[in-house]
Amino acid sequence: MEDDDLLSELLAPLRLEGVFHSRWTARSPWGVAGEAEDCALLHYVQAGTCTVELPGHAPVRLAAGDLVVFPHGTAHRLADAPGRATVPLASLLPARPPGGVRTVRIDGPGAATTMLCGGLHYDPAAAAPLYRALPPVLVLERAALRRQPLLAGTLDGLAREWDQSAPGQTLVALRAFELAFVLALRAALGALADGEPILRALRHPSVGPALLAVHRRFAEPWTLDRLAAEAGMSRSAFAAAFRELVGVAPMRHLTARRLQEAARLLAGTALPHHAVARRVGYRSEVGFHLAFKREYGLTPGDYRRAASPVLPPAMARTATEATQNPN
Repeated sequence: MEDDDLLSELLAPLRLEGVFHSRWTARSPWGVAGEAEDCALLHYVQAGTCTVELPGHAPVRLAAGDLVVFPHGTAHRLADAPGRATVPLASLLPARPPGGVRTVRIDGPGAATTMLCGGLHYDPAAAAPLYRALPPVLVLERAALRRQPLLAGTLDGLAREWDQSAPGQTLVALRAFELAFVLALRAALGALADGEPILRALRHPSVGPALLAVHRRFAEPWTLDRLAAEAGMSRSAFAAAFRELVGVAPMRHLTARRLQEAARLLAGTALPHHAVARRVGYRSEVGFHLAFKREYGLTPGDYRRAASPVLPPAMARTATEATQNPN
């Protein structure tokens, strides 16, 4: 399996909704603790050094030119040295709305570290199960990053244009950080050890094709027997291998993928519920309703009202046409 196929399946359903970015200059001693956030986070060290700490992981030392990515916005600490006392991020940046830009300075007597930070906001419901299986932190050291000239150039360009307030700067920043995010994930996935569960599953000669089929062809009438046939394995051997590599049973993973797509359709279109159910592989609207409520704690109707109270008329017309012409 090509890693580009993996990247496409990871990111295709993800809808980036905005980016909050900031530039930091901190002089030691300093430390900042950030809570978990519903966004992907990037920290690019322009000058100096710093340490990243998160529970259950050894501290990671970053130097100038290094990039660290938190795909799930995992809570972590940034400091000039391990074990440093920290202040809450909220005390320095009390509000971090998408589209916002801030400059932060932390004064001290020691050496300075300059960082470019971005928080890419997305709808967590639109994150594919494969995306949720990514490790909490991915690190690209300077040498690896410089082997990715487009990524390195994008980050350098963001850093250089920091003080410019040109028209369309918010949109430009979103697209630039989005590009940096995709390129960083591609580079990081290529560098991940084969022992990582997500890569073990997707590179498995039998489980990998079946897993990719679930993500691309989730609306088909899959059964455990059909998935096992896709993998070229017996039913019992496939179920055991899939659970070991992916962490859940095959049909449970299929359900999660179907309902993730259903959530995206409910939030972003005016398709009626029965059409959404058919699009994601449910022949029974009642079965779809019950499965969706088990997964999200809301009925499809309640989820749609919470996610998109009003749809533009053009979107409603497009959805109506799609319902009438599903193929």
